[in-house]
Amino acid sequence: MRLARIGAPGHETPVVFTSDETYVDISDLTADITGDFLGAFDRAAVADAVNARQREGRERPLDGQRVGSPIVRPQQILCIGLNYADHAAESGQPIPDEPIVFNKAPNTLVGPHDDVAIPRGSVKTDWEVELGIVVGSRCRYLGSPGDARAHIAGFVLVNDVSEREFQLERGGQWVKGKSAETFNPCGPWLATPDEFADVQALDMWLDVNGERRQTGNTSTMIFNADYIVWYLSQFMVLEPGDLINTGTPPGVGLGMKPPRYLAPGDVMELGITGLGSQRQRLVPAH
Repeated sequence: MRLARIGAPGHETPVVFTSDETYVDISDLTADITGDFLGAFDRAAVADAVNARQREGRERPLDGQRVGSPIVRPQQILCIGLNYADHAAESGQPIPDEPIVFNKAPNTLVGPHDDVAIPRGSVKTDWEVELGIVVGSRCRYLGSPGDARAHIAGFVLVNDVSEREFQLERGGQWVKGKSAETFNPCGPWLATPDEFADVQALDMWLDVNGERRQTGNTSTMIFNADYIVWYLSQFMVLEPGDLINTGTPPGVGLGMKPPRYLAPGDVMELGITGLGSQRQRLVPAH
C-alpha cells in the first residue's frame, strides 16, 4: 500500500495512491498520516475501504495537485552516515564499525517536488538520494535485528540535502549542515513493507540538471534497514512516525574531483525502485 498526502502545505489530505497518478481519499479514516495512525495501522481494513471506493468510482486523478511529505512532521529525524562503502571511500573515510548516527531537524521535512532553499552564505549545498525508514510502532531494546521489521511502518524516498561547509568546517556535530529549511524532501509516498520482495535490492539514482550523479542499490548498504532499527533501539526510544535516513551511495558533490555543488536554478531529480521519484528546484533562501 502507498500512503500519501496531497494538497497545499499545512492543508494536506491523507490518501492512498492506487497508481502513480490516481488516488483514493482516506480522510474519513484518519485526519492525517500521523504517528498515532501508523501505530494503530490496520492494513487489511484500509485496503478493504480503498477497494470499495474504487468499485464505487471514487478513485480520482492527481491532475497536478501538490504532493506533500507522506508523513507529518516526525518527532525526530535520525540519519546514518557513511553507510555505503563506496561513498565512505569517496569521502576519504574508513568503513565504520558501527552505524554513524546524527540528527536532522524535523522541520526540514518538505514534499518531494517542493523547492529546496540554499542557505544564506552557502557555497557547498549538496545532494544525497536515500532510502528512508518510517517507524510504525514504539520500540526500545529490541532483542535482535530480526525483531525490527515488525516495527517498521514502511519506506520512503528522501533527499538528505547537506551543506558541507556547515557540516564539516564549522565545528561541532553534523546537524548544522543537515538542518537548514527544506533540507529533507520526502515522498511521494510511504510504501508499506509488503510492497517489496527485498528492500535491500532497490535501485537508486539522482540527476542534477539532467546529468546522472548518483547510481546505487540498497544491496550495498553496510548496515541494512532491520539492523539500523535494532541498533538505534539500543540507545533511544523510537516512536511511530519517526523517520530514519539510511545513507547515500557514491556520487555526491563533495566526492567529485573537483567538488561540485548546487546553485540557484539547478534542478535535482531522484528516485528509488518502488518508491517513486522526486524533482526539486534550487532557490536562494529569503
